[in-house]
Amino acid sequence: MNKGERTRQMIIEKSAPLFNTKGIAATAMSDIMDVTKLSKGSLYVHFDNKDVLVEAAVDYNMNQLQKKIGASINKFQDPKDKLFAYIDAFKNPLDPPVAGGCPMLNFGMEADDQNEIILKKVANLVNKSQQLISEIITEGIEKGVFKADWDHEEFATIMFAMLEGGIFISNTTKKIDKMSIINKNLKKMIEAQLP
Repeated sequence: MNKGERTRQMIIEKSAPLFNTKGIAATAMSDIMDVTKLSKGSLYVHFDNKDVLVEAAVDYNMNQLQKKIGASINKFQDPKDKLFAYIDAFKNPLDPPVAGGCPMLNFGMEADDQNEIILKKVANLVNKSQQLISEIITEGIEKGVFKADWDHEEFATIMFAMLEGGIFISNTTKKIDKMSIINKNLKKMIEAQLP
């Protein structure tokens, strides 16, 4: 990686948490200048405009989330343990896996009807996340860990929606008690699918 590429990456890494915490609209170029210690001209050498930087920062935040969930899941071989690890990755939304909270929720809410490119990026990760849950369940069905008639796609949607809803509730109330209830009940639902 040459100096220009390193600088570009540094700008993305320092601005990504800012966009995820403050929001896209509320983050000014002066905020990015503050965290990167670069001039506006230096920023525009690496990014044509704020929108291009936002797209890169959104991608970075989404990739960070995927990496952290993947690292949690990959510690386990058993599909049940993998699902539990996925759930546990979100057990405390007030101490999220990515600085600023869940980027799918944050950017999805902000981009709704306003930024089609960001909305597509969020929708893509929503689909990938549900697909991952579904694949873990399918693996478990094939290994005989879960009941053969478990509707993996339906449960993937339920699990994903419950976790994202729990994140929303926790962030809004600044309490994690509802997320604890969600986590406990998701695990019960999974255990109910053991043969």
